[in-house]
Amino acid sequence: MAKTFTAQIMVLNHPSVITVGYTPVFHIHTAQIACTFLELQKKMDPSTGAVKEENPQFLKTGDAAIVKIQPTRPMVIEKAKEFPQLGRFAIRDMGQTVAAGVCLDVEKRVM
Repeated sequence: MAKTFTAQIMVLNHPSVITVGYTPVFHIHTAQIACTFLELQKKMDPSTGAVKEENPQFLKTGDAAIVKIQPTRPMVIEKAKEFPQLGRFAIRDMGQTVAAGVCLDVEKRVM
């Protein structure tokens, strides 16, 4: 189970901006769990993957980024490199898909 996880996301369609504290619903395999954005680590160039900005203040439609996320309930997610099917997710809010991403790293929850 994940205490927090680091993910690379692509913002597909968000009406305003995404900041720290944003809590949309993540659809990870069969689970639907609200997760909070704890940290926006890097904003990336979507075409090249090069880092455009460290610790950005916000993300908007069309941005790719590496973010740290904390689930609000117990949740299982795997690193996409180790188990691709369980490492992908969609982020939904306001009845639409606002972003999609893959898990890069997981901080395991201590039982």
